[in-house]
Amino acid sequence: MTKAEKQHMDKVAQIGCILCKHLGLGETPCELHHPRTGVGAGRRSSNFDVIGLCPEHHRGNSGLHGMGRKAFEKYYGITELELLEKVTQCLR
Repeated sequence: MTKAEKQHMDKVAQIGCILCKHLGLGETPCELHHPRTGVGAGRRSSNFDVIGLCPEHHRGNSGLHGMGRKAFEKYYGITELELLEKVTQCLR
């Protein structure tokens, strides 16, 4: 990991869970998630394309890994890429 990647990921982590923020739940600590939408099977996105998700929204029963991407996106009405765009907006 490069210094620039680490700095970027630290900034994303400081935002907190972008889904909690989107849902109006306030700021919550997060884990970094690499969206897989648009990348090849078995691959993950760049370290510059990460989103922060709290443990529940990342790997919990109502989370991305717990529900699967399609069910998660349908349930919350927002895609991984839309969440990534929200992170990008917060970093501006």
